[in-house]
Amino acid sequence: MGTEQMADESGHRPEEHGAAARPLDTVDRAILRILQADGRASVRSVAERVHVSRANAYARINRLVEDGVIRGFTASVDHERAGQGTSAYITLKIVQNSWRTVRGRLEELPGAAHIALVGGDFDVLLLVHTPDNRTLREVVLTRLQDIPEVLSTRTLLVFEETDLSPRTPEPE
Repeated sequence: MGTEQMADESGHRPEEHGAAARPLDTVDRAILRILQADGRASVRSVAERVHVSRANAYARINRLVEDGVIRGFTASVDHERAGQGTSAYITLKIVQNSWRTVRGRLEELPGAAHIALVGGDFDVLLLVHTPDNRTLREVVLTRLQDIPEVLSTRTLLVFEETDLSPRTPEPE
């Protein structure tokens, strides 16, 4: 079966559940900062900025991916310009022990951007981006209320947001 790790019943590999990855050194952390700010940075550019060879940078990036430290490379999107001008955080109270089922249903929701199981006054925090309030209403009043394990919801409309994602670091 090789060295590929098997996924569990929820579709997640062991490293996604917090299994210990190899320790990160200062070069690994610098690589992460660069890639978080610019996922399209070339290996050559990364190597130059952290003062290692291209082969070393390539091997480190691959290790970070294999260890699950880097989960993927994405684009930072301006949701309003992309036609998703309405955003909301929705809190959900769910039936005890129904997290996996609810998570699966939430992952299918149009516009779902982030899902978190949390502790406190509610169980789940969901971020959605929709084209308009009518679509948001459909998501909340129809799609979420149709999930039998969802006991209640509360919608927090986002008026303005600031993305705190890392900025492109200055060359060292």
